[in-house]
Amino acid sequence: MAAADPALPDFRQGISVHAIRPARMLRGRVGDTEVVLTRVGEEFFAVGAHCTHYHGPLAEGLVVGDTVRCPLHHACFSLRTGEAVRAPALDPIDCWKVERRGDTVVVTDKRPDPKPAPTGAGANAPASVVIIGGGAAGFAAAEMLRRDAYAGPIAMISADEAGPCDRPNLSKEFLSGEASEDWIPLRGPEFYVDNRIELRLDTRVASIDAAARQVVLANGERQPFGALLIATGAEPVRLQVPGAEGANVHYLRSLADSKAIVAKAGKGARAVVIGASFIGLEVAASLRIRGVHVDVVAPDAVPLGRILGPEIGGLVRAIHEAKGVTFHLGETVTRIDGRAVALSGGGTLQADFIVAGIGVRPLTDEAEQAGLTTDKGIVVNEFLETSVPGIFAAGDVARWFDRRSGQRLRVEHWVVAVRQGQVAARNILGAREPFDAVPFFWSQHYDTTIRYVGHVDAWDAAVVDGDPTKGDCRVAYRKGGLERAVATIGRNLENLEAEVALER
Repeated sequence: MAAADPALPDFRQGISVHAIRPARMLRGRVGDTEVVLTRVGEEFFAVGAHCTHYHGPLAEGLVVGDTVRCPLHHACFSLRTGEAVRAPALDPIDCWKVERRGDTVVVTDKRPDPKPAPTGAGANAPASVVIIGGGAAGFAAAEMLRRDAYAGPIAMISADEAGPCDRPNLSKEFLSGEASEDWIPLRGPEFYVDNRIELRLDTRVASIDAAARQVVLANGERQPFGALLIATGAEPVRLQVPGAEGANVHYLRSLADSKAIVAKAGKGARAVVIGASFIGLEVAASLRIRGVHVDVVAPDAVPLGRILGPEIGGLVRAIHEAKGVTFHLGETVTRIDGRAVALSGGGTLQADFIVAGIGVRPLTDEAEQAGLTTDKGIVVNEFLETSVPGIFAAGDVARWFDRRSGQRLRVEHWVVAVRQGQVAARNILGAREPFDAVPFFWSQHYDTTIRYVGHVDAWDAAVVDGDPTKGDCRVAYRKGGLERAVATIGRNLENLEAEVALER
């Protein structure tokens, strides 16, 4: 980490109490380390200046109670201990002792690393925990179980060949070549060894025997569990057109998928992306950064228009077209014959390879066979527990009741998956903590990042403040007279403020 700017005030020398505004972050340093200082009531807190997720500047974040939230991806840290209390950050930030001496505030010694108090690893904790799935939710649950001092056996069973990874990067920086592969794992192999987490990769589950409290693996082995978390996620929807099973057709869900597309991009000059979803458009951007010519085919009239509305959707299209992407909207692919991609409008595109991003479906087969209640996902209660006591579900596969919209939701957002994994872990240990986080995601298109908080399937009005074409706007999606979701470009603090407002 780079040394702090020497022009910043050194808080060891003291600073006027009047310079520290309540609930605002003041940048400074302690020696060579950049620190932010804030005031909550009559208490003063000094913590590390950068989020441990993607190094976001906490000075531009939001103080809520005795926590601070990162402006980039809404990670949340305790100002008292530095603990990462809400994903996507998992590692704590440093904390320093602060003294008030009259009208001067002085930052002194660094505090010890936070040791969060166990919340539920007592007599009622299960004898063992099995997690099906090696994605964000499953990893977050295993990490939180150990953070909360659960001492029993933990087994993660994953069909993937690679360990839990930073999946958003697979369509963004890693695919574009701006991030190396060592950025991708959420933790290295030593983490699982040190934390006594049995990570079983490339291992498939055949069924769940809920009555016997066992998971049956494809090889016939039986894995007993005291509590079970189903975090199987979702799989890409496959193209159903002639030629769709060819070797040139790719989907993006795993690290192996992303590496396969990177390999094709290194050899091919032209690609067709099917679908103008977030994944499809992020893939298009990454391929253009690599110099690949990209045609995007989608039935939509405006990219992302159904989710973000015509203003931001139109901006996204203009951004991609300025970078050389060609759109074929209002069309679908009807046939793939080698390099030839036939369109419903009668045209034909040439492609060295094809990437399809036309949606995903939740992986609920084992849950259905085990007799768990499913409905467009695995139905869970407010504690993320399924219809069978002791069996929980989290992430893309879980469908929970959202009190704000008054309906059940299944949201395919990475941050939601991580947060659900954390809440499920605490509830496995008996915390009885309702999952009530406001959904959040971000999407990157070259130098433009869209941040979206809340959820609404359809809205009565989309109220635009600012100018999307100038990269400065806030769009509020209103339904039934209430603000249900907010998308921003270039207004990170306003997005955080919208999150807090939706929580309340």
